[in-house]
Order: sequence, then structure tokens, then C-alpha cells
Amino acid sequence: MERTSITIEGGNQLTGDIEVSGAKNAVLPILASTIMLDGETTLLNIPPIGDINSMVRMLNSLNIRTEYRIDESIHILNEKKIRHIAPYELVTAMRASFFVAGPLLAKTGFAKVPLPGGCSIGLRPVDIHIQGFKKLGVKINFEHGFVEFSAFDLKGNVVDLPFPSVGATENIMMAACLAKGETVINNAAREPEIVDLANFLIKAGAIIEGHGTSSIHVQGVQSLQGVKDYYVIPDRIEIGTLLIAGGITGGSVCIKNVDKSYLAPITDALSKAGLVISYENNNVRCSANGGIKPVDITTEPYPGFPTDMQAQMMTLLTVASGKSIIKETIFENRFMHVHELVRMGANIKIDGQIAIVSESSLSGAEVKITDLRAGAALVLAGLIAEGHTIVYGLHHLNRGYYNLMEKLTLLGAKIVT
Repeated sequence: MERTSITIEGGNQLTGDIEVSGAKNAVLPILASTIMLDGETTLLNIPPIGDINSMVRMLNSLNIRTEYRIDESIHILNEKKIRHIAPYELVTAMRASFFVAGPLLAKTGFAKVPLPGGCSIGLRPVDIHIQGFKKLGVKINFEHGFVEFSAFDLKGNVVDLPFPSVGATENIMMAACLAKGETVINNAAREPEIVDLANFLIKAGAIIEGHGTSSIHVQGVQSLQGVKDYYVIPDRIEIGTLLIAGGITGGSVCIKNVDKSYLAPITDALSKAGLVISYENNNVRCSANGGIKPVDITTEPYPGFPTDMQAQMMTLLTVASGKSIIKETIFENRFMHVHELVRMGANIKIDGQIAIVSESSLSGAEVKITDLRAGAALVLAGLIAEGHTIVYGLHHLNRGYYNLMEKLTLLGAKIVT
């Protein structure tokens, strides 16, 4: 039976070396893209977390065979006729399930996908995806809560995104791989997870250039083949969370086997807050160096500071010696963790999309997780709060972190499940 709460004893310094899991936000679109691939694919470094399990179930429902192996790999066999209707319960349970629309269109010429609606941290509309698909010649029909896409002859085109949406960039890029001619995605998102998806598709036979820049060029091909032993990038948000865990507790945590090229937006902010960031080979270390300094943060698309690290950074700044200002520009309702941090003694004031964080003294309390990254913020707060913190709602945390409590315990945290 899955545990529903944990108790954290505050005041223990975290020190040591640890490895992180594969990036959830890279795995999900890569899994969706295997709809387009013929034959066998093996993905490595795949954590068995809630969202990934949901996407695996999605592939199974579309007639693609998957096998999750004990070495954290997934073997995928795509050799049967693809079903083109995505189940309502899976898309509404996880918004990333909407990623199947692009690959289904490319592979079958048709896709019927439930509108995913909103989620706890914001609406995240799929309008940008739909407008991009229209540019590729897709016909759209809305009926009974589903959106039907049809295009038996996808044609490349210039797609100008009104906002660098990660999901829309990925969905349109995937569809363009099997379209006729060239597709250019302007104002494309630049996140490392998009680069990883493009690199995977290139190994499958796609022709993609410009990934990692704001202009992605995709030359359509006739077919894509399965990829053997593709290693998904480590999760930069888990890396950031564990680095903060070391720094906020006055310790020193080293994350092994990372790619430092995409960590700068996170590590630069931690350096400004007074933590010492150092690299050695493929490892990154965060060490405390006296007190935490106040820092002003604005969440932005990559290479800006990631919204998925906003809540964790806020916990760090509750113990900074001064006032910090955090501006959230990505999601309209991503301060839901503030109320729970205040219950623990945090001095935080909200003004619209701005949080003003002042120096605080945290004490243990009973708190409830409201969304994935809020959960990480509350766990970090529990690590430094005086006394014991009981954290409820772990199912949110388990959607995106694999064995987080076990990893923190290995580093010296005292957590009772």
C-alpha cells in the first residue's frame, strides 16, 4: 500500500554523493513519439513514477506493447495497427498525454483526444498546439469534449508560436517529422528536454536542425525506425531540488553524472543566494558557505529560471537574511504552497503573481501537498524546521520524483514513513 504521509525531523545536515533519475519531462514526449517509430525501441534511465506509468498505459491502450524492466528501462514494440483514440481517463489524469496527438496524426492521419482541461497550477490551454497543427494542414473538429484531428497528407509549413510553449513545440515537431516538405517552428521553446526529444528522433531517422534555439527546422521523412538503448537526460529539476537540500541544511551534496550545460539557470540562482557551486568532471556539488543571501527571481522559459524550481527556491529564501521577490510569469496559480509554508512560520506576502519572501524561522507543522513542486518545497522546509513536520499528499510528489525520500535519507535526512 502506498504511503500517504511522512514525518521529517528537522535540523540534520545533508552531505554526500547521489545520482538522480531520468528527466520526467523528457521521458514523456519521447514515449509519445514512439507511436511513430516502426519496430523495437529501448529507453534507458526511466524512473517508474506516476506520470511515466500513465504514459506507458496510454501506449498500451493505442496497441503498442511495452515492457518495464527492473533496470529502469522500457522496451517498446510497435508492430501492430495503431488505435487513434486516446482514452479519456488517461488524458484527463495527466496533461502530458496530449503529446500523443502529434505522433498519432503523423502515423495514422487521424487522432481523437479528449480536451485535457485545467490543472491545479493553471489552465495550460492547448490552443497553441491546435493552431500549430492547422498550419500543417490539419482539420479540427470539437465534439463532446473531444478534439478530432484529421490530415491524411500533412504538409510542412512555417509555424510562428505566440509563446515558446514546450508542449506545443514538442507536439508540432513530432508531427512535422512525417510531414511532406520542411516545417519551421519559430519562437520555439529551447528547454533541454526538447533537445533530448529531437536527439532521440534524429536517431530514429528524423531530420531536425536548430533544436535548442528559437527556430527549429524539420524536414519530413517517410518513416522512422525504432531506437536501441537511448539514455534519457538526468532530471534537472531533481538535481536542483537535491542541491538546495544540501545547501539549505548547511551541508554539501554532490550530484553525479550530470550535463552541466543546461544547469546554469538553476545553479546561477543558487550561487547568487550564497551557495558554492562547483563542477568536477560530470559531477556538480552545492555546499553551504555561511548564511543564505536574498535573491530576486523571475520564472521564464529556458534559458530563464524554471517555474518548476520556483517553489523549492522559495523555501531556500525563507532563511535568507533579507527580503527576496519572486515573480511567477508562467502559471497563474503556482503559489499554492505559500499557505502551507506560512503554517510553518514562513514570512511570505503575495501580491498577484509576486511573492515577497522575508527572513523566517520555520517550525514543524502538519502540511498538505497541493501539487508536485509544492511537495518538494514542503519537504525542503521540513528538513530545516525546528521539530517534526508531517507531510500529507505524497501522491503528488510521487508523480515526478522517484525515491526522493530514500535519496534524502542516504544523504543524512531523518524521515519516517
